[in-house]
Amino acid sequence: MLISSALAQEVGSAVAPSGADAFWSNMGLIGLMFVLFYLLLIRPQQKRLKEQRALLDDLKKGDKVVTGGGLVGTISKVISDTEVEIDLGTSKVTALRYTIQTRMDDNAVVNTPKPEAVAEKKKTAPKAKAKAAPKKTTAKKAPAKKPAAKKAAPKKTATKKKA
Repeated sequence: MLISSALAQEVGSAVAPSGADAFWSNMGLIGLMFVLFYLLLIRPQQKRLKEQRALLDDLKKGDKVVTGGGLVGTISKVISDTEVEIDLGTSKVTALRYTIQTRMDDNAVVNTPKPEAVAEKKKTAPKAKAKAAPKKTTAKKAPAKKPAAKKAAPKKTATKKKA
């Protein structure tokens, strides 16, 4: 039934798309891909760079900072637009401004989670520790295997020659 109706269609009724239509549909897909790249990759990266630039421009003497190498210290002197002197406690180091990753406020990194989330974790942590108390169990050792019995070597009997 379906085959007969498919054969009944005319061959010339299908119209091929023109070159201009194919070009614009491809350009639309390329435009859509650019918009997605912008929204998912370019825009968030620009936002992070803008925040980092504002942080670096706002640095002043006495700020606690973390460098890209993981050193934690206090800015003791702003040397220039590109360099700062960081007091690490036992020594002072000159660092480039762009190597500073974050600024710490009141012994906490600026990018820490909200206090509500931290308090919620503290409430659940003791409960988990109480439940995870190890129970003492006596482990039973498997019985030792008995060594296999050695097979006795067949005895050679001396045969006497009869003369």
